[in-house]
Amino acid sequence: MSSSLLPVFARSALSFERGDGVWLTTREGERYLDFGGGIAVASLGYSHPHLVTALTEQAGKLWHVSNLHRIPEGERLADRLTAASFADVVFFTNSGAEANEAAIKMARKYHAAKGHPERFRIITVEGAFHGRTLATIAAGGQQKYIDGFGPKVEGFDQVPFDDLKAAEAAIGPETAALMLEPIQGEGGIRVIAPATLRAYRDLCDAHGLLLVMDEVQSGVGRTGHLFAHEPSGIVPDIMSVAKGIGGGFPMGACLATFEAASGMTPGSHGTTFGGNPLAMSVGNAVLDVLLEPTFLDRVKLLGLSLKQRLAALKDAHPDLVAEVRGEGLMLGLRLTQPNTDFVAAARKHHLLVIAAGDNVVRLLPPLVITEAEIADGCRRLEAACADMAPAVSAAADLQAAAPTERGAA
Repeated sequence: MSSSLLPVFARSALSFERGDGVWLTTREGERYLDFGGGIAVASLGYSHPHLVTALTEQAGKLWHVSNLHRIPEGERLADRLTAASFADVVFFTNSGAEANEAAIKMARKYHAAKGHPERFRIITVEGAFHGRTLATIAAGGQQKYIDGFGPKVEGFDQVPFDDLKAAEAAIGPETAALMLEPIQGEGGIRVIAPATLRAYRDLCDAHGLLLVMDEVQSGVGRTGHLFAHEPSGIVPDIMSVAKGIGGGFPMGACLATFEAASGMTPGSHGTTFGGNPLAMSVGNAVLDVLLEPTFLDRVKLLGLSLKQRLAALKDAHPDLVAEVRGEGLMLGLRLTQPNTDFVAAARKHHLLVIAAGDNVVRLLPPLVITEAEIADGCRRLEAACADMAPAVSAAADLQAAAPTERGAA
């Protein structure tokens, strides 16, 4: 079927008409259990009554007003985010890429305002994903996203994942900041250990660098903590969030300390739609739920339950599932067979999962999922594993035959 949409997405044939909790329903009435959460966006699932009420009530009053005027809903959300985090100030955006653009500009402007405009380079980690703008694809450093878009934006130095020595060696007189994800999402649910995060913080302090934390995918309760870096005890200077903060409504934010944001003066940055009343009403509604006393503890327990079930799945299918990764409800299965094949196999059993780097399948269910729905999802994962058995067996036969063929040659 032809479409006038720009063909930059490899879309499935599924078309959903409605969602309820962790379930999506097609136009034909078929229900799918969503273990992808719209790529960690549907933090409170679909049609959450508190979000629906907040959105409709605000829509009946005022959708948009320019940032030339005060927006009380945004001031309230900023106050709540700073009260719940390390930050002193917040800049609202429409997406994670824009939040990261703001973070990059803020880090560079900080040093320029201190009299060191030559300090503009930012160290990033291989396998990272920071967005799709020209600057953020350069920050991520993945060639598949950079190819064809002209010269790479200057000022980013990639170092290997989890390599402190390489990060230190990359620091020079032009280095302004270190930017990283505490858990790489697109990169394959690769977790940076708390001790390593503390070492990165120490490295930044020793060299006068800002530490920029990209929590677009890992933040807003996804790991059972409001932000994934919290168990390490460190305090970043700048942090980007998006995805889950809007619960499905497009919004993001760049949070920072007063010191890190000291170069951002009136006129130095801006946005037309970011922080408008409609977005802010939804963001506040999401926080209403996330900050309930027991909500994040519940996410931790559900994440532990899911991880234990995935470990059992690995034990049952060791030739297919090589590793279980992640924290909370940000988990992944590293496979021995193509992850895209597994995504298709799961879809046959009406389960939605997402491919990631390092041949990983991501599991990012809405945070409101129940224990019963986790068990249901794992039964569907088991069925997908069973469907993959012929491919696993064929690969094993090919590997077993290879030495004989070499010997015959």
